[in-house]
Amino acid sequence: MPLSKSEREEFLSEPHIAALSVFAGNDRGPLTVPIWYQYTPGGEAWVLTGKTSKKAELIRAAGRFSLMVERTEPSIRYVSIDGPLLREEPGSEEKSREMASRYLAPDKVEGYLEFEKTLGEHVAFYLEPRHWLSADMGAI
Repeated sequence: MPLSKSEREEFLSEPHIAALSVFAGNDRGPLTVPIWYQYTPGGEAWVLTGKTSKKAELIRAAGRFSLMVERTEPSIRYVSIDGPLLREEPGSEEKSREMASRYLAPDKVEGYLEFEKTLGEHVAFYLEPRHWLSADMGAI
């Protein structure tokens, strides 16, 4: 059963791990990788990734990407969005802290931020959700 607009936006705003997919060329399937994301109902979704990563290269080239999140408890539910790349912004400690705080226990955030500094520069990619797919298949 499809979710209502408010149900799907609320679900997407929860801290699930997303599968990011982006066009990777005519001779292969899309690049699909797990990623942390941020979303506020009614707004844009955004992800952080390495400035020179394969994801970043492909998102820039395609000008769009998709995110899909799912859960299996207490019911099987998913939300998928795709749309155009709105903008790219340099990563920042503020963005990294916001993302880490969304996914990690408070006592793990500082350690993660120190680790992230060893990975090099990051960028934030902002997605305008234009197309939505969603369903709640109930408890199975």
